[in-house]
Amino acid sequence: MSETRLLTNAAIATMASGAPGAAYGLIANGAVAIRDRKITFAGPEAEAPEADSVLDCGGRVITPGLIDCHTHLVFGGNRAREFEARLNGKSYEEIARAGGGIISTVKATRAASEDALVESALPRLDALIAEGVTTIEIKSGYGLDTQSELKMLRAAKRLEGERAIRVKKTFLGAHAVPPEFDRRADDYIDHVCIEMLPAARAENLVDAVDGFCEGIGFTPDQITRVFEAAKSLGIPVKLHAEQISNLGGAKLAAGYGALSADHLEYLAPADAPDMAASGTVATLLPGAFYYLRETKLPPVDALREAGVPIAIATDCNPGSSPMTSVLLAMNMACTLFSLTPEEALAGVTRNAAKALGLGGECGVIENGATADLAIWNVRHPSELSYFIGYNPLYKRVFEGTL
Repeated sequence: MSETRLLTNAAIATMASGAPGAAYGLIANGAVAIRDRKITFAGPEAEAPEADSVLDCGGRVITPGLIDCHTHLVFGGNRAREFEARLNGKSYEEIARAGGGIISTVKATRAASEDALVESALPRLDALIAEGVTTIEIKSGYGLDTQSELKMLRAAKRLEGERAIRVKKTFLGAHAVPPEFDRRADDYIDHVCIEMLPAARAENLVDAVDGFCEGIGFTPDQITRVFEAAKSLGIPVKLHAEQISNLGGAKLAAGYGALSADHLEYLAPADAPDMAASGTVATLLPGAFYYLRETKLPPVDALREAGVPIAIATDCNPGSSPMTSVLLAMNMACTLFSLTPEEALAGVTRNAAKALGLGGECGVIENGATADLAIWNVRHPSELSYFIGYNPLYKRVFEGTL
């Protein structure tokens, strides 16, 4: 027989869109009821239902479980030496064109076994879980051949069994041109569309399809072919767009109703309304901005004015954002991009859920949503973006289980 668990004596940051009352959808002196892995009540404690068990939260803040909606968590090796090279004057693009960058990680990932990829990813995943993360997206894109891409996606899927975490798997075959297709990018895109993506789909390893639309990646025409292949298979799309140049990737993504367009430092403000009209989330990645010492800021004001939902993620990857802290990403989004703490928290809850196609299911505290929660040793949710290097997590709840 299922039981009702009640969390009481808490400030509830519901983060529900259009929630009445104060910022954060905050309910002072609130309570949350959980039954069968779902939230059945979120409101004033005085109105809470009877329960089989009660947890007194001691006045702490409860938020939705955090969501890291853009990561490359599974990979082989690391690129610490490239980090050193950048500090000695080499640009990210120079390193990539010299055979470093993504391709150096491809070599290490191809050489690693599936078991080794799982083993190396677990400490990074554990760091995120320790900060209240309950859902994570993991991309492929470091295999760049059929078997290696499948190996990455299988490793990502296995992580969901190793830990109490929800994993959304994204196929990123169009990440870079592998050495065996050197100077034959169009042929490689054919390979992605005709062989790689259908093989991943056949194993039920794909929740979304992504691509890297940049001068050092793929052209809008090539990405269009990938999106058409995804569309034919009924798979939603998203896109790395406008990170180091403006090729119109975000507008292209919006035209396909993409879940998200990510990075966006070079987004043309005039393209923001297209994203809003299609419901495409703008996922900002301050870790990469910081790590690459970028100076071009994403047009946050234009995104706000157009009503584009803004998500925040770590972009955890070995080359441009080796970061495993969502809390730090929130702080960076505030300090570097001038988001408010409320926007930052929405960016790793409600809007991050939308970026993964989970809007209404996760990222909010409301009746019917999955009972993914984080209970914090803070008195106000703004503290989550305020601290640097301090993790105030008290308890994490995943699908109703503490």
